[in-house]
Amino acid sequence: MRPLFIDCSAFMHDRLAEVLPDHAAYLDLHIGDPAPKELPRLAAGREIVLNGHSYFSAADLAALPDLKRIIFLGAGASSYVDMAAAARLGITVETCPGYGDRAVAEHAFALLLAAARQVARMDRDLRHGDWDPLEGIELGGRTVGVLGFGGIGRAFARIAEGFGMKVLVWNRSPVEGHEQRPLAEVLARADAVSLHMALTAETRGFLYAERIAMLRKGAIIVNTARAGLIDESALRTALRTGHLRHVALDVFDAEPLAPDNPWLSEPRATITSHAGYKTPEASRRLIAMGLARACIPGGEAR
Repeated sequence: MRPLFIDCSAFMHDRLAEVLPDHAAYLDLHIGDPAPKELPRLAAGREIVLNGHSYFSAADLAALPDLKRIIFLGAGASSYVDMAAAARLGITVETCPGYGDRAVAEHAFALLLAAARQVARMDRDLRHGDWDPLEGIELGGRTVGVLGFGGIGRAFARIAEGFGMKVLVWNRSPVEGHEQRPLAEVLARADAVSLHMALTAETRGFLYAERIAMLRKGAIIVNTARAGLIDESALRTALRTGHLRHVALDVFDAEPLAPDNPWLSEPRATITSHAGYKTPEASRRLIAMGLARACIPGGEAR
């Protein structure tokens, strides 16, 4: 059977048509988000599945004896596939790293700017009839800590340096092209930190209470990576006590947010709907990479 794109949104369908107009000759599509219980039925008999954002549990994978490869259209597959079960069952999980480096980095810096100048809060207030010019801070000359120096972290650092910021880098392994500093030093000197790390067993809860406390009073935290990197309870406490000026988040433990989620009513939080990757340019690159991994003509990297 042909590869299946199991959760193709209307947006991604349009990008697919741009990259490969005759995609119907090579690839089957399920348009929209399938219900979780429908995944085994939809993927039955397939050897290759392209997966955008559907979660494949151990039970789902066990129900698919023909499945050989999951091509995850993104970089953080562990949030969407039971990786241990996949390995145990001999299912290869492939990712598409690098497609959205610039897009996510720009979004992260946009969040930093919005947090520094309280843009979202003034927008909300104005729409409710409250004219209150809130004070912000300038970023030029300030220090930003970049935690994780892969493609996104590097792109973010370049943007920050272009704004006249001092960039301090910490990475779990040695990197080339930028001086690395000890984590304690980065946290102690940073006016803001931006997270660009993968979520693994080792990095879950990476920013816990003691590390958040090491930040300067009035610091800003930006997270466009994975929510699990930060101890959410400690983050809320640091905001409540005034240790942090602001947080800016594009990722959450449960998405979409429930109507009663506390972040929706937190005035010192700027939040977006996990959209850092979502530009047509990045999506075309992602589609091309996914097609190339599925050995579909027209899938050359762009």
